[in-house]
Amino acid sequence: MQPILTIENLCAEAARFAEIESIHDEPTLYGVTDGKAVGTYLEHKFTAYLAQNYTHQRGNSASGIDLPGLEVDIKVTSIKQPQSSCPFKSATQKVFGLGYHLLIFVYDKYDNPANRTGRLNMQHAIFVDKSKTGDFQTTRGLIDILNRDGNKDDIIAFIVERNLPVDEIGANQLADRILESPPNQGYLTISNALQWRLQYSRVIQQAGSTSGIVRIR
Repeated sequence: MQPILTIENLCAEAARFAEIESIHDEPTLYGVTDGKAVGTYLEHKFTAYLAQNYTHQRGNSASGIDLPGLEVDIKVTSIKQPQSSCPFKSATQKVFGLGYHLLIFVYDKYDNPANRTGRLNMQHAIFVDKSKTGDFQTTRGLIDILNRDGNKDDIIAFIVERNLPVDEIGANQLADRILESPPNQGYLTISNALQWRLQYSRVIQQAGSTSGIVRIR
């Protein structure tokens, strides 16, 4: 029987995997500049690596994340521009987080023309707890308003100013929820789009020094 995958051994395996991958020369990556193709390669390789050693629930298009049993989505991004996209569900994700944890691999890719291979030198591997996946500026602004005795009108005005993708009824409901349950400080930069655009520079800076943002490598 294979052991059941947990967050703890996921992080330990991610560290090992990053170390192995950093010295692996991959012919199929030679000359590849498409970040999505590199991300798909690494995600599939890592989930296959996990499946060899652990029992876990596999992701599918319905679940929307890679490891639904652990509520973890795997993100792969280049150090040159550490960002990726994720499905848009609702404006509340900017305030209260994405609703799942992130395991982020940050690579620096280079090609070896002599043997026609590509290598992903893994610069960072970071685990971000779902409680920290809100938008940095949005959550900071709301926390400041609440700390200064702001009321529902102040919160709605802020939601409108920040152009959160929500209608008037949604803004009222969101303001009520914020008053009842103030958000945690988030550390992602989340740009409005048909899909959220997540940017990770701050997470990379904060990893290891902020609770809930764990530097694995």
